[in-house]
Amino acid sequence: MPCSQRKARILLKQKKAKIIGYKTFTIQLQIATGETVQEIHIGVDEGAVHIGMAVTSCNKVLIKGEIELRHQSKVQKSITELITARATLRKSRRNRKTRYRQSRFLNRRKSESWLPPSLQARINATFFWIDKFISLLPNSEIHIEVGKFDIVKMINPEINGLDYQRGQCYGYYDVRYFVFARDNYTCQVCRAKDKILQTHHIKYRSNGGSDRADNLITVCVDCHTQENHQVGGILYKWQNENKKVKQYKEPPFMNILRLWTFRKYPDADITYGSETTPRRKELRLEKTHYNDAIAISGVEKIKENPEIYFYLKQFRKKKRSLHESMARKGRKTPNLTQKRNAKNTKAIRGWYLNDSVIYEGKAGWICGFTGTSAYVKDVQDKYIKPPGKSYTQIPLSNLAN
Repeated sequence: MPCSQRKARILLKQKKAKIIGYKTFTIQLQIATGETVQEIHIGVDEGAVHIGMAVTSCNKVLIKGEIELRHQSKVQKSITELITARATLRKSRRNRKTRYRQSRFLNRRKSESWLPPSLQARINATFFWIDKFISLLPNSEIHIEVGKFDIVKMINPEINGLDYQRGQCYGYYDVRYFVFARDNYTCQVCRAKDKILQTHHIKYRSNGGSDRADNLITVCVDCHTQENHQVGGILYKWQNENKKVKQYKEPPFMNILRLWTFRKYPDADITYGSETTPRRKELRLEKTHYNDAIAISGVEKIKENPEIYFYLKQFRKKKRSLHESMARKGRKTPNLTQKRNAKNTKAIRGWYLNDSVIYEGKAGWICGFTGTSAYVKDVQDKYIKPPGKSYTQIPLSNLAN
């Protein structure tokens, strides 16, 4: 059963318990005890990127926090991009190594439960952490908030009947005219309306961009120039900044996650956001993922609520390929000899990848090695640098656990 930090220290000091895990910190009693247990409720606020978790018992909040799943950002590639790059390299390798092989098709079938890897990874991660808390807490009752969205109605609140069978471009000559109407016949660069308009691909087709409406934007002929397409131009910056029109990727994922949650946890108490929000306001809690989880857990009133909360962030554990198709920064040639990168080294001098360390009062995690130094990132996925320096290598002798 959950206990306070003071009680855990006393049990360990008296040799009545032993440590069996550090994340989360878990001890196991070595003495005979009774069978008396209190009710424990686990609240889970599912999300496309963040998961809120909270454990309550006897109107007390025992633990609360947030978990950030892997997703595309400025500092890390999405699972979709990594899989696309892998498929490209494999196709190139097969053309080089197996030219004699006949083409194969219609010999691969996906199971009915198949999901795209980008979705499957987030669903697996969500269920992993839910199962983790269930395994640590005996006889716990789980409460999960799921989401149900009507994406078409989010785009057009007045949609009804037959309109559900028609796409956004229905009634327009083609996608180009729909994009003009969506952008109110206004250039998205200079905001002019009285010029000749054209459609621009935010992500260039030469880089894998599509002709769908969510990759097109309206610009005028004066702004749609070759100079603006080059490096440093505003159209080129849009591509690097992932500038996009409003998309609806999260609602479909939440709809899929809801169905999988029903199958995975048939005995769970399911709730929705329309019930969580008024409940959280009754408890006088601010809008955060872990506070939503507290309200979801079904607590009637809060007697104790610690200020400390945990924050977990999932990231790519390692780079599995030993070779590179393009040279890394600082290298003149690609690594084609399958020589392991220094940043892929697993351990040096007793330090391991992903070890939690402290440097100059800042907490971080080791993400790579170089010689006798290490690269350390903080919770925001930014490198921790030595004071007054521009490089990111930190000597191993200066790190502390």
